[in-house]
Amino acid sequence: MKKIMLSLALMVGLGTATQVSAQKVDLGVKADANMSNFILSDLDNVESNLGFGASLGGFAKINFTDHFALQPELLFHFKTSEIKNNPAGNSFEDYQYFGAEIPVYAVGQMNLGSGTGYIGVGPYVGLGFDARYKSDNDNAEDLKLYKEYDNKKSALQRFDFGAGIMIGYEFEAGIQINAGYKIGVIDALNAGKDDATMLPQTISLGLGYRF
Repeated sequence: MKKIMLSLALMVGLGTATQVSAQKVDLGVKADANMSNFILSDLDNVESNLGFGASLGGFAKINFTDHFALQPELLFHFKTSEIKNNPAGNSFEDYQYFGAEIPVYAVGQMNLGSGTGYIGVGPYVGLGFDARYKSDNDNAEDLKLYKEYDNKKSALQRFDFGAGIMIGYEFEAGIQINAGYKIGVIDALNAGKDDATMLPQTISLGLGYRF
């Protein structure tokens, strides 16, 4: 039975690979400016304001028809947000994040003028490399949010999963302009996640180039 299941899985995998290889695959690079923060629940007197960041990465566009494609991407992000604990204030209020993300978009596209307009929706997975609160006190250390202090759980978890949407236009030369929005559906909190939720969200505006 195991051999039969393995054979079927191999056949499906080969069939999928053959189908993808038969399509036109375009590669490209993209860079975005982003604004991000957290949607907070059950965190009294805490605010998360939008902060500026940047993203850089590449994509592979698998064209199944003239009007439909799949577009997986690999992006590296730097994100920020100002976390305020009102009215008391907070010494650690500048949130900084660095990590990677893999979105996969189902893309609808059509000719518009001399170029192509497109819109995509799909899921993403993310992995945080570093997240910290930057202290506004020069003599205080940054609070590393993935670090376990005194054998306690880290403040945040590294993994993220959510959904995104993008809309854009590609000019005849392959240059793209695009805008996007992503929201996480997994609580970013690790310690204290039973009492509150922090869902990340990001707005982006950027440029791309398809080779």
